[in-house]
Amino acid sequence: MKARKFDQQFDEGVDLTASLDVSKARRVLQEQNSPLVQIVPYDESWPAEFETERSLLQKALAPWLTGPIEHIGSTAVPLLPAKPIIDIMAPVHTLGASRPAIEAAASAGYVYYPYKAEVMHWFCKPSPHLRTHHLHLVPFASPLWEERLRFRDALRQNLALAAEYAELKLRLAQQFRLDREAYTEAKAPFVHRVLSEVTASGHNAT
Repeated sequence: MKARKFDQQFDEGVDLTASLDVSKARRVLQEQNSPLVQIVPYDESWPAEFETERSLLQKALAPWLTGPIEHIGSTAVPLLPAKPIIDIMAPVHTLGASRPAIEAAASAGYVYYPYKAEVMHWFCKPSPHLRTHHLHLVPFASPLWEERLRFRDALRQNLALAAEYAELKLRLAQQFRLDREAYTEAKAPFVHRVLSEVTASGHNAT
């Protein structure tokens, strides 16, 4: 199954903007069954939800972890509107050595799918049709690992940048309501620009 077909089939809910309160947004998303891009207001409970899962996964995945489990994606950035799914990135030594972790993650309620299997082991929870969490097992210090942390930290540290990203996300969510893959691809130039600026800033500081 191609990534585009997978994303469209498994991403369910409705398009929401910051004008909706959080409780109403979540209730609507649970009750509706429409394959639209989901954007809801920032929820102050997201960090606590991550911590709950981090504790669970720290135990379940302990034999394969090579560092701290990280909260990534838009739910990891204060005040940023996001799809109401907690993205979690856990570091492993290699994808091959961590294949037994797939079964261990299942014991914690995560469903495996070979999405971008060349760079990570990807999971959703509790089911493909109602997702509250994504888990990404990524080789520690790999390009994907480093890029995701650099992008998250750049948004956390720069309110203007985070606001620009929020505006872009809401606009693209309207433009690509029925195509999550196109929505993600349309954000790519912004992500690449931020990563290039972070890299350039790091070089200038040395």
